[in-house]
Amino acid sequence: MEVRWDVFWIIIGSALLTFIPRVLPLMLFSKIQIPVWLLRWLEYVPVAVMAALIGQELFMSGSQLVPLTKNAALWAALPTFVVAIWTRSLLGTVLVGIVAMMILRYWMG
Repeated sequence: MEVRWDVFWIIIGSALLTFIPRVLPLMLFSKIQIPVWLLRWLEYVPVAVMAALIGQELFMSGSQLVPLTKNAALWAALPTFVVAIWTRSLLGTVLVGIVAMMILRYWMG
């Protein structure tokens, strides 16, 4: 079997670019004492990232805002969000989201 060196180096480079950003902060933060205010601030990072990703997906289609009357994803997100807060069940949340989206796509055409 012949080794394609260009593909080999792309795989090695990709592995390093994936590995280094994960290992360096871990090594750095294991050696220093992190202030309490920074730990509190870091708790909000995952929520902020998820809100940004979901918000863009709910309100935008490509580079345009989707009108509320034709935005099935936004309307399906409302009961899904309520179930997520109320039950804290991932399975229940996913099922409600899928069923709500299915109904709204059928209803909105």
